Amino acid sequence: MDTVIVQLPDPAAVVAPGRAPELLRMGPGEAAVFGRGEPGRPAPIPLADQGVSRRAGEVTAAEDYWLLSNFSTTATYVVENLEGAGEHVKVAPGRLGAPVPFEFSRVLLPALGEPVSFKVFAPQHAYLAPGPGGAAPGRSAGGGVEDAGGSEGERTVSPFALDPTAKYFLVLLALCEPRLRSPSAAAVPGVTDVLARLRALPSCRGLTRSAVNYHIDYLVWTKLRLREPYEEAPGGGKREELAALALKFDLVREEHLALLPPRRP
Repeated sequence: MDTVIVQLPDPAAVVAPGRAPELLRMGPGEAAVFGRGEPGRPAPIPLADQGVSRRAGEVTAAEDYWLLSNFSTTATYVVENLEGAGEHVKVAPGRLGAPVPFEFSRVLLPALGEPVSFKVFAPQHAYLAPGPGGAAPGRSAGGGVEDAGGSEGERTVSPFALDPTAKYFLVLLALCEPRLRSPSAAAVPGVTDVLARLRALPSCRGLTRSAVNYHIDYLVWTKLRLREPYEEAPGGGKREELAALALKFDLVREEHLALLPPRRP
């Protein structure tokens, strides 16, 4: 199972419209070096700036998080939480295997021009749900959830690991809101509707159409893993499929509506 996804830097700095960014998918224990690369030996995560070392560091996938190693002897690297309000961690020169707990991260390296960066996602973050009688099930040492009865055998992995505090969850909730409030509702909100619905939240004031589309694609391909080549169409396309799947499995529920801003009269 892929537990870490690296979005490789685009050489043109901007991904062309209609073209998805190139992704490097990694499973537990797999590692990838980032940097300028060596002659005849390109780095799996290429960073072209001359101010970046040929082997600047390494990303290693773990269970539901990842590790960053800094091979530089002088430069500090910064990992930003893209879902936080300025939250970040610093990885000192020579530090090996620094754990990064964020689901959405941007790695920043000092360079000759602007700092160079690449993004890392850890979409398999697990969240405990209350067990029978209100007691939460135990968590195994490997990061998975134990089976009922306290068994330490094969770990159970949640097929849909969603974080209710993340912006992608708010986007999903806004898509599902009409049908949560009225099961007979047919229309799924469009991107413009979702944007207008969420912008009243302090955490979403800077949200843009492209960001909403980005979160929808993240839900489609990574979190809920809709594998069909859905096309965005007047009838809803992938937005329709997202809402249908989320409501079918109670991934969003009526109590989640409290996360949205009050509706205008």
